[in-house]
This record gives sequence, C-alpha cells and structure tokens, in this order.
Amino acid sequence: MEAYCTRPRCPRPKNYFADLDEATTLKTAQQKYCATCGMPLILDGRYMSTKLLGRGGFASAFLARDRRIPGIRACVVKQFQPAENISANQLRIAQQLFEREADVLAEIGREHEQIPELYAFFQITVPGFNQPNHEEQFFYLVQEYIDGLNLEEELTQKGKFSEAEILYVLQEILTVLKFVHDKSIIHRDIKPSNIMRRQDGKLFLLDFGAVKQVTNVATGAVAASTGIYSAGFAPPEQMTGNQVFPCTDLYALAVTAVTLLTGEPATQLFDPLINQWTWRSHVNINPHLADVLDKMLLPAVSQRFQSAEEVLKDLFPQFIPPTTLGNTPPQPQVIHSNFAFSTRELLSGAAVSGFESALIAIALFSLIPLPIIVVMITMVILGVIIFAQTRRWIKTTNLLIVAAITFAIVLFIPSLQAGMDIQQIVILGLAGSLIAIAVTTLFRLVYRFLSMMF
Repeated sequence: MEAYCTRPRCPRPKNYFADLDEATTLKTAQQKYCATCGMPLILDGRYMSTKLLGRGGFASAFLARDRRIPGIRACVVKQFQPAENISANQLRIAQQLFEREADVLAEIGREHEQIPELYAFFQITVPGFNQPNHEEQFFYLVQEYIDGLNLEEELTQKGKFSEAEILYVLQEILTVLKFVHDKSIIHRDIKPSNIMRRQDGKLFLLDFGAVKQVTNVATGAVAASTGIYSAGFAPPEQMTGNQVFPCTDLYALAVTAVTLLTGEPATQLFDPLINQWTWRSHVNINPHLADVLDKMLLPAVSQRFQSAEEVLKDLFPQFIPPTTLGNTPPQPQVIHSNFAFSTRELLSGAAVSGFESALIAIALFSLIPLPIIVVMITMVILGVIIFAQTRRWIKTTNLLIVAAITFAIVLFIPSLQAGMDIQQIVILGLAGSLIAIAVTTLFRLVYRFLSMMF
C-alpha cells in the first residue's frame, strides 16, 4: 500500500508498505513513519493518506483511508498550511478560525446531503524536518470523499454546457445555498471547481472556506484578501473587503453559469472599460434565463436578487420551495439533467454496447433455438446496459472490460459460437458496434433538431 506523507516540504513523500496491502493488517498496524522526513503517516491513529489530490497556497487535500471504518472507507484529508512568516498571535487566530469553521462544516454536512460531511478535526505536533528540537503543528479536517468530476473538469472534457444542463446546476446549487444562507453562512467562493458531480449525477457544493477565512486573517495584508475569493467570480463588495451578503454568492454562481455556458474564462467575459458583463453575445439561450443571470450579476448589492429563494421562484415558477421542518433541507426535483455526457462518451458507449449485445446474441443463439426469444432477451439486456450507462452506474471503460471477458468466453467455449468461426464473430460484433453508433448519432441529431425547433 502506498502512503503519502502530508508534511508540506517533504522531498520524497511517497512511501510503500507491502504489509498494509492486507486490510486486516492495515486495521491493526502500529504507526508508520515517512522514510524521508519521519512524519507520522497514520494521522490521528486512523487516517492513512494515499494520494495528493491538490495543493494550494494555504492548504493541501489528500485522498485517505479510514482504517477504523468497516470497508476502510475512503475520505479526504485537508491540511491547513499557514504561511511561514506569520507571528505566533496570527497563528493562534488562524487556529481559532479553523476550529470554528470545522464546527460549521460539521453542522451543515450532517444536515444537507449535497454538502460533504465532516468526519473529524484534529491537530498533530511533530518534530521539525531536520530540526529535531523544533516542533511543527499541523491542522487537519477529514471530510466525505465525493468520487466524480468537478464542473471545471467537465467543461475541459466535454466543452460548453447546454441550457438544460445550466438550469439543472442552478436549481441544485440554489437549493443548497438557500439552506446555507438560512444558517447565516456565506460560501464566498462559488466557482466551477467547487461544484462536484458524483458519478450518479448528484451535485455537491464543496470548500466552505475554512482555509480561506483563516488565510485572510493570518496574513494580515491587504493584498492577501484575494485568498477569500477567486478572481473574476467575486462581486465588487467582496473584492474591496466590504461586508458580504447572500447575493454575494448569487453573483459568483451567475459567473459560474456564464463561464460554463460560454466556455470562456470569467475574466474574458467582463469588459472593464464599460464595467459590464458581455457574455450574452457568446450564447443563444432563453431570454428569461439570460435576464435572471444578468440581474444576479449587477454590481450594486441592492439591485440583485437578495436570496436564493427569489432566484428559484423566478427561474422555476412551478416550484414552490417546501417549508423546512426542523433541520431537514428542501429537496426540489424539477429539472433533470443528462449528467453532461459528451459526444465521445455517447458514441464510445454505444460502440461497446453494440459489440457486447452482438456477442450475447451469438451465445444465446447457441442455447435457444427460437430467434424471436433470443432477440427479445438481447434487447432487454441492451436496454439494461444503456440505462446503467445513463445513470453512470457503469463506465464505458468498465463495460469494455465486460465485453472483453464476454468475447473471451465465446472464443474459448465452442458451444457458444452458434456454428461461426472467430472471423465471423468479430465481424458480427463490429457490425453491432457500427449499428449502435449509427442509431445513437441519428437520435442525437433528431434530439438537437427538435431542441432548436421548440
């Protein structure tokens, strides 16, 4: 098992322990230490970091395993990394804010299913690297791991989002923001990379600013205020260091929407000469949606929508947010997304599905003498495969493995070959792939044509 050292300046953070490949051993093993810097690798006695997920100016995120949970659950360990030149007083304030933010994350993560749950907060003190007489303190948050892609990664992979996809994103994230704002919490950093789509399509709002709040106080400099927002996504009141409001998050969400719609960076969609957003010339969408986004983007706080609920009612008049009873968050289900499938995903999935279906049909013809029954069974199996792909229960790469296994079974069991030779089986499989690609392409073209017409 690979263990990744979380000490920020460790020159060789990767460690490997063959004995930890066995789950039983991992659960009972004594503390392990980095071979290079001596940093403890089993954090708080239970979390083993295995991979660096990302590193910013003030924090790092690691994929980790919780050895005290049955199944050794995956989780995310976030480490706060204060600047080296801050004073002891600034470090104390930073620690207090970090702890306070952990309390907030623990509350909202438990109460809303689209916010990653906080599992633990702790600090460790260890001897300094190459300075045994000097101690270093590290602060950690442990959160739920969301397996998927964030919307920035989706944009890079598939290109611009459609209007329907943006409506789905807006509805889901506005609902989360309504819950968060009702708790008097302002996110402060809404952007595509902080919205994660799990493999089943559900959207999650990430990064509630624990580190961003800490860094703003800890550095004590005006220039460092950029640490609490992302350039291009923050409204004027946030960039000038003034009070923030719920509509501050709404502004950033609108910027997120227009960047996903246009595929352009936020800084390219704002003209500083006229102090206006110029995104509408890049897209052709419903005028009402465009007007709503423009109102969210107004520079004056008083001119914007004042709450997420106002935007929801304007965009989705058929949806009336349910009254929140106790701490149960509202769960609207109005817009359904296709979960952002790219053309490549669709066609590759169709090709593999067609090949797999052809192999299944060949095997069934060898076992069942009635062609109509074989066709019916094959169509049912094909339907199940397609449905599983649309729900992202199975990836194309996984289906490719299944198809390879099916091909090997048919190849090595002559009784399943329906009297065909290997060349005929391959040709029939490829024909199934081409037919599936052609049908998928036709349906996609018809869908796009109807979308433009209506």
